[in-house]
Amino acid sequence: MTKVIIADSNFIVRAGLRSILAQESDFAIVAEVKSDEELLEVLIAFDVDVVLMDFTSDGFSLDIAQRFSKKNLSISWVAITGDQSGAVMAGALRAGFRSYIQKDCDFHEIIDAVKESHRGDRFFCGKVIDQIRKENISVDDLSMEVNSCAGVVISERELEVIKYIAEGYTNLEIANLLFLSQHTVNTHRKNIMQKLGVNNTAAIVMYAVKTKLVSPNKFLFSPVVN
Repeated sequence: MTKVIIADSNFIVRAGLRSILAQESDFAIVAEVKSDEELLEVLIAFDVDVVLMDFTSDGFSLDIAQRFSKKNLSISWVAITGDQSGAVMAGALRAGFRSYIQKDCDFHEIIDAVKESHRGDRFFCGKVIDQIRKENISVDDLSMEVNSCAGVVISERELEVIKYIAEGYTNLEIANLLFLSQHTVNTHRKNIMQKLGVNNTAAIVMYAVKTKLVSPNKFLFSPVVN
């Protein structure tokens, strides 16, 4: 069971998010809060997995996420806001938010953002990725963790998506195999291409072969048609 807090000062927004999350039987809404003060009380009193929060709404700030994300690594913070600049989004991610989605994204992406964040992956809806990229901000530079020389970090979920892409599965087929929405798979594909610095499927396939995620014997390369 994934225990979630909904944090937003707007009653209609909270009701909408509650309705969306209620579609998942393995989600339990621990509380709905209207301010940083209420959120702090709940975080102290209850065991929580994910905080779904609009830090831009009245009564909220980035401070509480920044404090708790350092003290309690088991809580995943997911930002859900209206349209914001890439700089605001980057500030939230640096403050400790694991994932970022917008309120007008597909409802499947809201569900997947909670699921992916709880399992330790980072999730960004397509609109957030596009905005950050438009302002030339790299998602990989936004972590609060100390920088290392390990290079690009591909998450476990992204490796699964890469493997299926290399084996020739479509986005819809990958979504069915991984129990995700098609929107989420497309978002993972965008993230993967950005991290690898590539712009086509063939380059993803070559990465999969080079890193031995798949064997070249598992699929056939079709001849290029000019």
